[in-house]
Amino acid sequence: MDIGITKMSSKGQIVIPQDMRENFAEGDKLIVIRDEDRLVLRKASKLDSQFLEDLEFAKRSDEAYDRIQKGEGIEMDFDEFIEEMKKW
Repeated sequence: MDIGITKMSSKGQIVIPQDMRENFAEGDKLIVIRDEDRLVLRKASKLDSQFLEDLEFAKRSDEAYDRIQKGEGIEMDFDEFIEEMKKW
């Protein structure tokens, strides 16, 4: 995973660091997903089953986090946890 730092201009524009643009070309369409303080960028041409699985995983993770914050977490032992994860 690569990490870069950028900033937003007064017009709301954000520059993607040059070393992270190597697989992108001018005119490429990007999908922007916002979740609270996170932004995710993906090439629109990369809408495949993996992307849809990523969205479902993010949704389930957020729902689980919300339940834990409300004190509605579920306790289980390791084997039960592994069996539950296999369902995902």
